[in-house]
Amino acid sequence: MPNGDPVTNFSVAASRSWTGQDGQRQQRTVWFRVSAWQRLAETCNQYLSKGRRVLVVGELEEPYIWTDDDGNARAILKVRARNVQFLSSREQGNVMSEGQAAYGNGQHAPSPELNGGEGIPF
Repeated sequence: MPNGDPVTNFSVAASRSWTGQDGQRQQRTVWFRVSAWQRLAETCNQYLSKGRRVLVVGELEEPYIWTDDDGNARAILKVRARNVQFLSSREQGNVMSEGQAAYGNGQHAPSPELNGGEGIPF
């Protein structure tokens, strides 16, 4: 970045599942582009890996909306992370224990209840 602050960008999927009226299991996934800055960026860059479950707290930024070549409306949803909590260890490597948080202010907080570990709490 122009001012020299470190930044890490990554994508997060938020999925929900339900059973439709026809009895078939349905699923919808929404993707968010997340940016983490300064010390939080350095921590995320070190510990994040594909498939690792995280909880991101931050501010939604203005979405980027456009129409693709096929005439479909598209949007990019962006979040500027304030806190990132790692909910699973890095492929059983136990680099960080489950529930350990990387907060922008350097503090750690306990893990939120996740309805028995099934889904994202929002």
